[in-house]
Amino acid sequence: MGSKFAILSVAGLLTLGAQELPLDLQNSVKIDLPSNSPVTLLSANLGGSHATPRGSAMVVDLQQMVLSLRNAGDKHIRGVTLLVTAQEVTPGGRGSVTLASLDVPPGGAFPVHIDLRLLRPAQLTAGPLVQVSLDGVLFGDLSFYGPNRLDSRRAMTAWELEAQRDRRYFKTILSQRGPEGLRSSALESLVRQAERPRLDVQVVRGRSVSAAGVAPEHVAKFAFLEFPDSPVKPVEGWAQLAGSEARSPRIQVENRSGRSVRYVEIGWLVKDSQGREFMAASVPAGDPDLYLPPGRSGRVLQDAALKFSRGGQPVNIAGMTAFVSQVEFADGQVWIPNRESLAGARLLGVLAPSPEEQRLTDLYRKKGLDALIRELQKFE
Repeated sequence: MGSKFAILSVAGLLTLGAQELPLDLQNSVKIDLPSNSPVTLLSANLGGSHATPRGSAMVVDLQQMVLSLRNAGDKHIRGVTLLVTAQEVTPGGRGSVTLASLDVPPGGAFPVHIDLRLLRPAQLTAGPLVQVSLDGVLFGDLSFYGPNRLDSRRAMTAWELEAQRDRRYFKTILSQRGPEGLRSSALESLVRQAERPRLDVQVVRGRSVSAAGVAPEHVAKFAFLEFPDSPVKPVEGWAQLAGSEARSPRIQVENRSGRSVRYVEIGWLVKDSQGREFMAASVPAGDPDLYLPPGRSGRVLQDAALKFSRGGQPVNIAGMTAFVSQVEFADGQVWIPNRESLAGARLLGVLAPSPEEQRLTDLYRKKGLDALIRELQKFE
């Protein structure tokens, strides 16, 4: 009965032109959580979500949709990723929502806000328009549950390691320098976030010709920042430069650890003609099947063109610097740079702060020092 109603609703919508069809939980949206899922659904509110036909496609707008989930397991939850699908193979047919820096105890509830626009072929009318499923849950001990179709385990593990690193930094400041030292560090972070130089980056897959007539193309080498404890070492790298555009970056890396590596991410800085440095991008390994045994080398590459601008004006690239920003080992463990290495390489003023550092300093800004101290004391 529910599927028949959905078919009639969409068919009627197609005859009415671009009229919006409000979504409903019974027929339009399926929330699919496994029977053994560590999170369960308490309630769902679709807000102003609706669907609209547009040519041969159906545009599904999930607006102010909120799911209330409960931790049904026996471990603290640190992160959750949901996969939201309107159609698997259609470009724009699926999206995701990730919550990081959580601290949800067993039995605790938490909201998930979903605001996405998805596409699906209009002729696909059977069944729900959207399905929400679980891609992964990360726990406090860094164990993981879920199919991991979106590689959410690696991403959430890296975010949690950043969160632990930055909480540890603020807790150490509190322990060694007291509340006023913590206040000073929080203020320094807020100033650094406000003054961090920002660059607009447009990524174009394949070869772009927009810059070809503006500046001559040449091959430029990367300079490298190396961290003492990094398991992977950048050896050499280059990209094709033309004015404000860089194409096809290639970076050779070597696994200098005793463990096999299956993922490497490179942080990429660019310098303009005035000597100012900007964080440009993070370049993951182009090969999803990357595998580096100990002592082996491989390439991190992207078949893409990156165009840099600031305030709407092109930024001509005078130099490039790269560093290893993330490594995943074959056993699923993840390495990130420690705070001392970032500070020693003078990267803290260039890199975006972690979501956890932003959360903690925003808490200080809104609620004051005592609220920040209480929050830090929640964590061991």
